[in-house]
Amino acid sequence: MPEKVLYRQQSHGLFLGLLDYKSAWRLQTHLVSAKISGKLKHPVFLFMEHPPVFTLGRRGGRENLKVPEAFLGTKGIDVVHIERGGDITYHGPGQLIIYPIVDLRKARLGVKEFVFGLEEVMIRVAADSGVRAERNDINRGVWVGSKKLGSIGIAIRHGVSFHGLALNVNTDLEPFSWVNPCGLSGVQMISLEEATGGKGLSMEQALRSARIHIEAVFQTKIQETSFETLNQMIESAPELEEV
Repeated sequence: MPEKVLYRQQSHGLFLGLLDYKSAWRLQTHLVSAKISGKLKHPVFLFMEHPPVFTLGRRGGRENLKVPEAFLGTKGIDVVHIERGGDITYHGPGQLIIYPIVDLRKARLGVKEFVFGLEEVMIRVAADSGVRAERNDINRGVWVGSKKLGSIGIAIRHGVSFHGLALNVNTDLEPFSWVNPCGLSGVQMISLEEATGGKGLSMEQALRSARIHIEAVFQTKIQETSFETLNQMIESAPELEEV
């Protein structure tokens, strides 16, 4: 990545464990609004897992759902339509989710450069597990051979990014067979666990690895914080006109 686009500043990191998708979505929009208004000064990286859920991006994707939604209902799995890029995908436990809330304009990051950086983070985390992951012209994200390991879908609001990446660490891959993942027919997903025959990183190790590589790729230092602390910073910041 070009030197000019790197932060060289502190970021906040929230490590949220297993968080339902709609709560994570509300948290992101809250932080995006604070970033747009100028109350939230530093980038924020949200680290989490989700209970089972299918999400549809701006292009929709219900035509890529290969089972009836009633079937998903029997499994307790919601289908949520959101504003990120991309098509349909699955999130579930064992999948590392990272949502960066970043003012791309202030960071002097183009969208393609930003996505390239997120891919690089996943490639480096995979390497820490002994897995060679690569980019593929078929679709953004990272791949192991012909199988997809990690996906990216972002949204931009007034120059601020949200949504982000999903890396399969040790997640159950069966639900991916119920869709054409990312709208790609005939594509299979893979996890670090499967790629290493069960010798991949634990989720805790993957989190540590991702934090290290985000700091290296984006030239930032992630300061772990809590939502309460972050919210106090936002509420105590002076009122600024929204841009």
